[in-house]
Amino acid sequence: MTACAIEPSAGHEDDEDEDGSRPAGCALTADGAYGARLASAGDSWFPERWTLDGHEPYAVPLPRNQPEEPGTEVQPMGDGRVLIHRVVAGRHAFALLYPTGPGTGELPLGAVECRDGTARLRLLPPAPGGERAYALAVGPRTTSVWLVAGGAFGPERLAELPGRCSGGVWLDRTARLLALDRESGGRVKTVVVDLECGEVSPLLQIAAESDDRLLLADHDSGLLIVRSDAPSPGQGRLGWGVLGSTLPVRFPECLRVRDCSLTPFAIQPGQVLTPESCAVALRVDGPRGSWVGVWRPAERRVHHLRAPEGWLAGTGLWTPEGVLRLPYATEAVPCGVARVCPPPAVVPESGVATAPLPEPEPAAPPAEHSVRPAEASAQSAEPPAPSAPRPVPLQEAPLGRLVTN
Repeated sequence: MTACAIEPSAGHEDDEDEDGSRPAGCALTADGAYGARLASAGDSWFPERWTLDGHEPYAVPLPRNQPEEPGTEVQPMGDGRVLIHRVVAGRHAFALLYPTGPGTGELPLGAVECRDGTARLRLLPPAPGGERAYALAVGPRTTSVWLVAGGAFGPERLAELPGRCSGGVWLDRTARLLALDRESGGRVKTVVVDLECGEVSPLLQIAAESDDRLLLADHDSGLLIVRSDAPSPGQGRLGWGVLGSTLPVRFPECLRVRDCSLTPFAIQPGQVLTPESCAVALRVDGPRGSWVGVWRPAERRVHHLRAPEGWLAGTGLWTPEGVLRLPYATEAVPCGVARVCPPPAVVPESGVATAPLPEPEPAAPPAEHSVRPAEASAQSAEPPAPSAPRPVPLQEAPLGRLVTN
């Protein structure tokens, strides 16, 4: 059993996640209506809510009586409140913050105490719907999924898995199916947890000796973005597949950029029947800083675009029309959204490209005209929700035929 217990109502994370990726500077609700981050004023830190679904984005500071610790987690809820996760005397305390005229209101939700001093607890990515929030408690031998906001009686443990888990990707619109990367027997494989019944099933197992992680999933098309060392043992590579498909996972060469690390952070929605046409936004970290990459499986090349000044790196959201919206903050514009319109896909008349297109090495972020900072526009209406796909284990597909083009 996981050594965590509920406390009545009354942390600091590493700079990198366990898979080597860096956490985003801001969390966004699944629909992009709100954002939340920990902002600084001199040496002090305080939560800040961003409203992004109007004609002009704006930020609302939510300070309390004393500054927050630098590693405090915050997450926006669908109703505009902000969930805050603090570590107090070894307990993980949760509360909802909201503006009250000139001040900040706080609604305590309870706490989770991990009696094992080596256990870690962190918030999972914002869930679809924005009504609930979840956390992952990772111990030395087991991992628990907790409902920490939106329940009836405070924090509630929903599922417990053997092994140490990381990641966290929602596979449906109801926040029922959660994909986690589980370490067991010295290898990492992605599993699916059904939070209604606690059932755990395998999802991503490319090769017996490979480490396979799920990074992103799109609810509309079923497109999955993975990182695995199956094609290059000891070196994690980005690849893509489709949930429920019988085709193998593919690892395009264009996603290997010399002296740079690529971290996907958003998939274009609305491409229900054409997952290969979905645009994927990438955070590119290189020797000269960070910038934005855009890649589509059908085109199989990466467009490198200059990020706006003050970009909250690793944060962004696609519109169904293919516009990438990137939150940024500067001294002149403390709350802004840049609209990025990447070049349209260039696909041969015969269909999907069969070989990588020529691509120069990105010595530095490219031309500035690629990004148009602008006021946030009203969100486009979301397409009707399709039925949730069944999480068919990808290892049932013929994944021995690894495609690397």
